[in-house]
Amino acid sequence: MDVRLSKVSSTKSNMEFLISGSKSESNRWLILQALYENLKIQNLSDSDDSDHLSQVLQSQEAVLDIGHAGTAMRFGTAFFAIQEGREITLTGSDRMKQRPIGILVEALNKLGADISYLEKEGFPPLKIKGKKIKGGKLSIDGSVSSQFLTALLLVAPSFENGLELNIYDQLTSRPYLEMTIDILKQLGVNISFESITTLLKRSANNKEIEITNEVVQVQPLLQTALEEARVESDWSSAGYWYSWVAMQEPGYKMHLSFYKKDSLQGDSELVSIYKPLGVTTAFNKKGVQLIKVNQQLPDTVMLDLTNEPDQAQTIFATCIGLGVNAHLTGLHTLKIKETDRIEAMKAVGSRFRESVIKTTDHSIQLHFTSPTSFHKEVVVDTYQDHRMAMAFAPLSMKTDVIIKDAMVVTKSYKSFYKDLKKVNVSITEI
Repeated sequence: MDVRLSKVSSTKSNMEFLISGSKSESNRWLILQALYENLKIQNLSDSDDSDHLSQVLQSQEAVLDIGHAGTAMRFGTAFFAIQEGREITLTGSDRMKQRPIGILVEALNKLGADISYLEKEGFPPLKIKGKKIKGGKLSIDGSVSSQFLTALLLVAPSFENGLELNIYDQLTSRPYLEMTIDILKQLGVNISFESITTLLKRSANNKEIEITNEVVQVQPLLQTALEEARVESDWSSAGYWYSWVAMQEPGYKMHLSFYKKDSLQGDSELVSIYKPLGVTTAFNKKGVQLIKVNQQLPDTVMLDLTNEPDQAQTIFATCIGLGVNAHLTGLHTLKIKETDRIEAMKAVGSRFRESVIKTTDHSIQLHFTSPTSFHKEVVVDTYQDHRMAMAFAPLSMKTDVIIKDAMVVTKSYKSFYKDLKKVNVSITEI
């Protein structure tokens, strides 16, 4: 289904939205709930990703299809690897079969798992034969995906000897790994996370060089004392409303419920990211109030989003709406998401107004050579990516926007269009 978002002439201020629980937190707790059955979860995400993962974990079928849910594929691979005596095939959509998983599979197999590829080497679908895993020491590249690391850590307390995980190369999306570690600590797992620097001597000139790796040590957990976990609302979804508020007149306000100042979620960095773009954040007992303030916008926004890559599309679209130049880096993980998000941003972003957009494998630059008007009735191709739809939707403040395959948003934010209507956006099926 495609929808038209009609240009908004007047918007409703002081609206209050309750966004469902964080998808990232929920998916971690779902794995732990499957391992420790007495655990209860409050404010669980209603996203398709969390629904898929929950269904997969409860299913007794031999073939499990997780569709587009990348988290379900990665976390599920580790979970089923330790289910003794069970043999399953884990598969997904055509796009999922293009998303690499070899680093995680190799790591699990080194620890004693029995996982093989059914089609292309290094990619789903997978044949998984569940086994008891002893654990031990393991080295893994931390620059590709923090979800590989999280998948290992979530099941590590079930290993007979626990796990010592040595993470080399630049650690990407660090806040997501820190979220996993914090959640495991809440569960009662004895886990440590530290940087360790070692000196190596090069044989050619006997010169000493320093190498710093991250090391996570996990002890086995036989039983958890935690009975109930509460999931904070999703900061990733809050990003679309930060973008919306940024495009309003000074004095505009919006309230989002169930957010914490000491959040586990890396995307809570939105608080500081959007401050230069005119949005201030006030925390209260219920959550956060977003306020558009009257201030001069920067000429250029320069951000390293290594720790917040899921906000790249939203920030990019915000800069288009405000006419602010942007240079976003740290985007290397976006090439292997639901689509190649870097190229998708370039293709769709160029349709809104005259600008120069340059990309590399890890960055995107947006530059306005002169003030330009918005084009009429801009088409947003989503490429089966929920964030493409929601990131560009706030630009309905500036022009009519046609969202292709619009219901892809249910992957993470089922009530998105319902909430858009509340602020006066006219939405028509076409």
